[in-house]
Amino acid sequence: MELTAPTSSLLAQVQGALSSSPYVNLHSFHVEASGGTVRLHGQVGTFFQKQMAQELVRRLDGVERIENLLQVNW
Repeated sequence: MELTAPTSSLLAQVQGALSSSPYVNLHSFHVEASGGTVRLHGQVGTFFQKQMAQELVRRLDGVERIENLLQVNW
């Protein structure tokens, strides 16, 4: 049985990773974490930013699934 990070800890890790990135603006979207699932909602300016947000989250311990619902707003 694999142990996963508590939801609040996982959310804090995700927010920390995203806020320290020069590629994404955490203020333009909302993050939810439940169990090992992370959901990204909101808008970004480019497909690159959408992908970078997902890749930053993917590397974190405790992330089992990512729902990248970010919309690209040109």
